[in-house]
Amino acid sequence: MSLTPRRRATLKARAHTLEPVVTIGQHGITDAVVGEVDRSLTAHGLIKVRLAGADRTDRADLAATLCGRTGAELVQQVGRVLVLWRPRPDDEPV
Repeated sequence: MSLTPRRRATLKARAHTLEPVVTIGQHGITDAVVGEVDRSLTAHGLIKVRLAGADRTDRADLAATLCGRTGAELVQQVGRVLVLWRPRPDDEPV
């Protein structure tokens, strides 16, 4: 699954007003965090995740790991905030 530039821009615009729904702390990506991100993606489709305990070099690795384990696409990363998207089961095909 890959996002076109137009679709990515649309998702960025929709995510602008969102608040982070999951915070990844000093323990990193645990099974509980992955479960919560998965539930949030299923419910909302587009979410923000805050990386509280990660330094600059670890953030890209955490984002890739989280996307790989949840099947989500990284829409945008600004500082310590990730925007993730995964199509919801009841959404219309794009």
